[in-house]
Amino acid sequence: MTDARTGEHVEAAGTATPGGRVLAATAAAADGPEHVTEPVAYDAILLAGFGGPEGQDDVIPFLRNVTRGRGIPDERLEEVAHHYRHFGGVSPINDQNRELKAALEAELAERGIDLPVLWGNRNWDPYLAEALREADERGFTRLIAIATSAYSSYSSCRQYREDFAGALEATGLAGRIQIDKIRQFFDHPGFVEPFIEGVRAAIDELQHRLPGIDPATEVRILYSTHSIPSTDAAKSGPADRGFGEGGAYAAQHLAVAEVVSHAATGGTVAWDLVYQSRSGPPSMPWLEPDINDRIAELPALGVKAVVIVPLGFVSDHMEVLWDLDNEALETSDKNGLVAVRVPTPGTHASYVRGLVDLVLERRDGVAVAQRPALTSLGPWYDVCRPGCCENVRLGFKPAVAGLAP
Repeated sequence: MTDARTGEHVEAAGTATPGGRVLAATAAAADGPEHVTEPVAYDAILLAGFGGPEGQDDVIPFLRNVTRGRGIPDERLEEVAHHYRHFGGVSPINDQNRELKAALEAELAERGIDLPVLWGNRNWDPYLAEALREADERGFTRLIAIATSAYSSYSSCRQYREDFAGALEATGLAGRIQIDKIRQFFDHPGFVEPFIEGVRAAIDELQHRLPGIDPATEVRILYSTHSIPSTDAAKSGPADRGFGEGGAYAAQHLAVAEVVSHAATGGTVAWDLVYQSRSGPPSMPWLEPDINDRIAELPALGVKAVVIVPLGFVSDHMEVLWDLDNEALETSDKNGLVAVRVPTPGTHASYVRGLVDLVLERRDGVAVAQRPALTSLGPWYDVCRPGCCENVRLGFKPAVAGLAP
């Protein structure tokens, strides 16, 4: 059973793909290889976003979509809504995806690649179901999806894959449209290079603002990402990889932070991986430390300035603008620290080129040895492994681009 408007599944957990094959996949991916090295003639790119409200009247309905199935009353949602209301009820994320779509189209045109870009969101208009209907109307049957999230976890990967499956069912296009998905791109150069550039610029800015400061002893880099429940973190990535308590989610962020720090500072500036935007009840453990708690500890360590790096985010959406540019910068100021926030990739030329390269990787069936990855964890899987990124509270739902369950 699905929600007819959003295409999200609400059926019983544990539904498996018959025969263990990959749901709605192209022939090259249907048997679930870790990496697909057979070329695929894709018809179009499906850019999949989270979605966000675009006016005050949209805020609560949007938050109901995001929290569907959790039974959260509107009074609780209003506690989060004030972040959006502070910005006129408008999340920047939809405009950012419009800009990214245009940048992708320009990059494709410059390279002479005929792949239209369709855009659909998980939680707000335009919904994924609308993008799939457009694909059907235009005769596109083989889509390669880009989810606007770089790392492995339920909310940043599997939930997108479930929503693709739900949208196919809701539109009646299951069996007519195939959807593959590019690999998680946390360590692809196109995603990482903007952060390296940003950290270098931030260190330079701090040295200009605080003449004589010693970055090696008086600056701390804080790599920030969205906190998730510890149970979800432990289940992120394939179970047989043995990533430990934080799962692939924490391991990927730690690996990328190490790469960025080494490239930007030669490893001379101390850094921490911190978390933000926790939204669960106090009784549920979430990944820590919180960025604000860590900032408050730094003056006692002789730190005078912080570089805040939104490592877990692809664009300056609401949680970057509110939780970092508002709360974290305010906490820094209260603790006497000078703070600089590094930009997200957004529409940085390296990022846009990298996304197109990832599409071509699948279109052309590029050999694994020729796929760029800046950490030892990658290149990540083209087809997610069985049980990858389970949500232990919701169980498994049908999902594309991965082996069941």
